[in-house]
Amino acid sequence: MKIGQVAGEAGVSVDTVRFYERRGVLPAAERRPSGYRIFDPSAVERIRFAKGLQELGFTLDEVVDALAAHDAGGTTCESERWRLEAVVDRIEAKMAELAEARRAAVKSLEDCRTGHCRFAQAWRG
Repeated sequence: MKIGQVAGEAGVSVDTVRFYERRGVLPAAERRPSGYRIFDPSAVERIRFAKGLQELGFTLDEVVDALAAHDAGGTTCESERWRLEAVVDRIEAKMAELAEARRAAVKSLEDCRTGHCRFAQAWRG
């Protein structure tokens, strides 16, 4: 398959396909004598899988590692569960961080509504 066809079927841009190839999400494509890349049809599913992992919160490095483990063989849900647990832990930490930022913003808003705006005082010098 040519790169444009892979991109179209996977729902990504041609640049994304190139980027995924450079980063190791996709194996290096074979090249025709003209220099055009030729991909195996399995590249489409691999891209979709990688995008799905990213939508779950995996970083691109984590996606590459998960795919490498899969490619090496023998992966099971049990052997790979830790990857998803790490993502959930990271999301929970980010949610806690955002909740704290929200609390601080709400407190500042309440202060502003009662005439004790830290921002107005700071901007006046």
